[in-house]
Amino acid sequence: MTHDYLISLIRTAVPAAVGALLAWLASQAGIVLDADSGTALTAGVVALAMAGYYALVRMAEARWPWLGVLLGTPAAPTYEVSGR
Repeated sequence: MTHDYLISLIRTAVPAAVGALLAWLASQAGIVLDADSGTALTAGVVALAMAGYYALVRMAEARWPWLGVLLGTPAAPTYEVSGR
């Protein structure tokens, strides 16, 4: 496994964990839904929270590179251009 691959996995898993945490915190706010609606809402909240968190951190990281640590590691993966 290459170093860049591991970095890319970390920088994907951390926003997913943050999204799940935010969805859990929202569920603790006392919102009561039926099981089917709750499942769909939780999935949507996790996806939106993950995407929003990732986008905000990436924008901030462009200006302050050290903020990449909020994605699990301050190093961004590098990709080689193949001649295919």
